[in-house]
Amino acid sequence: FALMAGDVVAVEALVELNGEAREMLEDRARPIVVARRRAHAGVAAAVAPGSGELGVMLPYTPLHHLLLAGLASATDNSPGGLGSGIGDAPALVMTSGNVSDEPIAYTDEDAIARLAGIADVFLTHDRPIHMRTDDSVVRATSVGAPILIRRSRGYVPAPIGLPIPATRPVLACGAELKSTFCLARGERAWVSHHIGDLKNYETLRSFGEGVEHFQRLFAVAPEVVAHDLHPDYLSTRYALEREGLEPLPVQHHHGHLAACLAEHGEHGPAIGVVFDGSGYGADGTVWGGELLVGGLRDFERVGHLRAVRLPGGDRAVSEPWRMACSWLVDAHDGEIPPVPSSLAGSVSADAPRRPSSPAVLLAPERWEALARLARSEMAPLTTSAGRLFDAVAALCGLRASVTYEGQAAIELEAAVDHSERGRYTISLEDSDGVLQLDPRAAISAIARECAQGVPVGSVAARFHSGLAQAIALACGEIAGGRGLSTVVLSGGVFQNRVLLESTIAELERAKLRPLVHEQLPPGDGGISYGQAAVAAARLF
Repeated sequence: FALMAGDVVAVEALVELNGEAREMLEDRARPIVVARRRAHAGVAAAVAPGSGELGVMLPYTPLHHLLLAGLASATDNSPGGLGSGIGDAPALVMTSGNVSDEPIAYTDEDAIARLAGIADVFLTHDRPIHMRTDDSVVRATSVGAPILIRRSRGYVPAPIGLPIPATRPVLACGAELKSTFCLARGERAWVSHHIGDLKNYETLRSFGEGVEHFQRLFAVAPEVVAHDLHPDYLSTRYALEREGLEPLPVQHHHGHLAACLAEHGEHGPAIGVVFDGSGYGADGTVWGGELLVGGLRDFERVGHLRAVRLPGGDRAVSEPWRMACSWLVDAHDGEIPPVPSSLAGSVSADAPRRPSSPAVLLAPERWEALARLARSEMAPLTTSAGRLFDAVAALCGLRASVTYEGQAAIELEAAVDHSERGRYTISLEDSDGVLQLDPRAAISAIARECAQGVPVGSVAARFHSGLAQAIALACGEIAGGRGLSTVVLSGGVFQNRVLLESTIAELERAKLRPLVHEQLPPGDGGISYGQAAVAAARLF
C-alpha cells in the first residue's frame, strides 16, 4: 500500500529522502515514491510486508487536502489516535479502487457493485470520473535517473519521440503483465496509462476502451498493429482480431531492447541484457535471461542464462520452492537432492515461510516427485532470470509461495546486507558461439551456506554481486567480438535497485556504456513503445 501525507516534513517522518527522491515527490506529476522506511516510522508491517521501503506520496487533488486536514483535526482531538508515532501529521494508507487483478472501478455503480464487500464507506460526487488511471510509481537510485516502475497518472499522455518516424499509423498492443498500449504516428508515440495484467475479460475491456479513447484523443487511425509473439496473450488476440490492420509480430525481449534504445533516440546496434520473468522466445521456449545484439529493426540472441525446467508451468511462478528444486536438480547433474533445511519443516507448498506460523512439513515425497518432474521433458525449459531470483529466495527461506508477481525477488533484495563484500561465482560457457551464464555453482553454495546458518543478508548480497559481475564479463566478451560499447539494461528484473546499481558499476569498470530506461518502466509497461519503435523501423 502507499502512504499519503500532507507535506514533505510529514513524509520525512516515514522515510529517508535524498535530494532526488524529494524532487520526485514534489514533482507536478505527484507519483508514489518508493524510499527506505525509517526504523521508528510507526507504520504497520502489513502496509509493506517483507520490504525495507515504503511508497509515499503527496496530495494532488483538493479532496486529498480536505481528507488529510480533517484527519489531522480529528487526531489532534484524540491523543494517541491515528497520528501517534509518525509526528503531528497523520498519514493515510491508500490503494486503488479495485479487486485484485481487476481494473479500477471508476463509476459509482461499478464501485458499489464490485467493492461493496471491501469498502465500508463510499464517497461519491455529482461530477463523474472520465477515465480510470492508476498512480505512477518511481524509485530513486544512486546512478542518476530514477527507476520508473509504473508510468501512468501525471506522465500520461505526454508523447515520447521516435528516432525513426512511423510512416504509417501504428497501434502496438504490448504484452500481458503491467499492460500498456501505444499509438504512433510520424515522430511521436503515445504510451497509455498502466492498465494492469491482461488475464481476464474486465481488464481486456478496459484495454479496448483505452485504445478507443486514445484513437479519438490523438486522431490516430492505425493501419498496422504490432503485437507480442505469444499466441495466448489477450493482447495478441486483440491485435489479430482488429479487422483491416496489418499484423506485425515483435519478439518480447526485442521489444524491451528497442524501447530503451528508442527512448534515448538511438537506433543501435547495442548489446541488450534483458532479464525478466518470461517472454515467448523465437524458438518457442520460455525466455527471460537474454543477451541480445541488435537495434530497432532486428536482433540476434548471442547468450542467455542457463536453461532449466519449469516444473508445474505457471504454478512455478507462484510457488518459488519449485524453482529451488529445479535449480538444485540441475546443480546435482540430475540427481534428486534432499529437501533444503531452509524449506523442510518450516514451509508448506501452500504458504509463505512465517516464523510465527506453526511448522508444516514439506513432505519429502512431494519434493521427490517434483524433482523427477524437473529432470523430465514434461516440464518446459526456461532461461528466466526472474525464476532464478525466486529459487534463491526460496533457498534462503524467505518465500516458498507468493501472493503477487515479483514478491520473492523483492524480499530477496530487501534482505541484502550492504556491508557484505563477497560474491558467488556465476561462470560463462561458450556453446557453439552462444554464451551461457551458468549459476549452478552459486546455487550449490547458497544451499550449503544457508544450511550452515550463514546470514540471509550475506547470501543475498553475494548473489546480487556475483550476477552483476557475470553480466559485465559476458558483455565485455560480446563487446570485444562485435566492436560494440553500449549495453542496454532492460526487463522487470532491473527494477531491482541493488542489481541495477551493481551492474552499472561493473559495466563502467569494464569501460562499457550502460543505457537504462528514463522515460519508461524497464518492465513490461514499456514493451508497447518498443513494439511501436520496431514497427516504425521496419516500415521506414
